[in-house]
Amino acid sequence: MKLGVLVSGRGSNLQALIDGIESGKLPCSIDIVISDREKAYALERCKRHKIPYLVIKRKDFSTQEAFEEEIIKALSGVDLVVLAGFMRILSEHFIKAFPMKIINIHPSLTPAFLGKSAQRQALEYGSRITGCTVHFVTEELDSGPVIVQACVPVLPDDTEETLSERILSYEHRLLPQAVRWISEGRVKVMGRKVVVHGANYGTLPANPQLEVF
Repeated sequence: MKLGVLVSGRGSNLQALIDGIESGKLPCSIDIVISDREKAYALERCKRHKIPYLVIKRKDFSTQEAFEEEIIKALSGVDLVVLAGFMRILSEHFIKAFPMKIINIHPSLTPAFLGKSAQRQALEYGSRITGCTVHFVTEELDSGPVIVQACVPVLPDDTEETLSERILSYEHRLLPQAVRWISEGRVKVMGRKVVVHGANYGTLPANPQLEVF
């Protein structure tokens, strides 16, 4: 399966995908990485692993649609678009170009704490449990059908930074796992419900759906 990955920052989830591919656990290739920021550290990872990449900046286009059209053109031929820390909201126009072929990783247990600073939202709310979610992207922000989630405890002395890092360690397992399931044709979407054929849906241990990663 050919992946197109969109990034904006350091690219640690991109690295998790790269590691899964290079270890043989993830039967995919990354055909293109697109960043909206030319100084994103994710691009250094691309250089290190010889992955093609492009920088497409919003300010270089007069409209959001023109900006997205350039990204759509660059993604031509990919089987799945992965948002791995891409910090822009995509329009209905973009999403319709890849129907149910875009996934995102979000640092909360959706539908809780949507949008930016989800970790801070969890702390301010006083949650005891938060986590991360891989979901299909729809027109409603961070609210598409859920593929897989992992629960992460919120500790009494957590800061936004410590909680973010703890959640991130689960993101690095969850995102490659979801991509692998999709590449194996195991993911079926029925309305809002996602079923992964052959996944372990038992109640123990914690986060039972994590298989390989």
